[in-house]
Amino acid sequence: MADEPKYSIVIPAFNESARIPATLESVVACIRANHWAAEVLVVNDGSTDSTAEVVRTFAAGAPEVRMIENPGNRGKGYSVRSGMLQARGQVVMFTDSDLSAPMEEAERLFAAIDAGADIAIGSRWLESGRQTHRQPLYRQLFGRCFNAVTRMVMGLHFADTQCGFKAFTREAAQTVFQLQTIERWGFDPEILFIALKRGLKVQEVGVSWAHDERSRMSYLKDGIQMLKEIVQIRWNALTGRYNKPIVAGQRATQGR
Repeated sequence: MADEPKYSIVIPAFNESARIPATLESVVACIRANHWAAEVLVVNDGSTDSTAEVVRTFAAGAPEVRMIENPGNRGKGYSVRSGMLQARGQVVMFTDSDLSAPMEEAERLFAAIDAGADIAIGSRWLESGRQTHRQPLYRQLFGRCFNAVTRMVMGLHFADTQCGFKAFTREAAQTVFQLQTIERWGFDPEILFIALKRGLKVQEVGVSWAHDERSRMSYLKDGIQMLKEIVQIRWNALTGRYNKPIVAGQRATQGR
């Protein structure tokens, strides 16, 4: 694999020993079928099962794959930030470990980047007919309500802020993730808010998507926390947190 891959694919993982082998097989198969010069970074978020061992075993036969270890369980936002800042690709993306959006759909994000976008975000609702397995009604309702709040409070005009399928130019990733502060579920609105505040072009792209019933998100507990984090984001903006200069070539560290 080239020293500077064209694409980096970041996969956050917490206790994913059951799902991660099939996920890595699909991702690596897609990379090879499309002849992408790509690396895959699995960020192990303090898993207490055999996730780390499973990934190491897989990586032994797949040079595209490497693993990053978090200092304990820090959350999805921390994991994504760590992987994105350590990625070496010209275009860097993250995807959920359940591959709710098939890896082949990454071509739609890459096309938007090639057409001039700094950031391309997958959307479940921009072309809702592309959904192959919809969420239960209560999850759809929560998602729509949360999206309405982000539109009102944060000025985010996107149909879907929460889809875990987003791609960035390397420069955009360095800008956004160096400034990110939210470490758990509510990080998606923050990175989009930062992107718009820093003048980056964000393109929303409809993608095929299938709901996975094994989602660990608690829509009551985590929903309340995400609302608190929206307040934090607005406070960060008011206090100039997102105006800080960006350090070229910054790599993620073990802490903040």
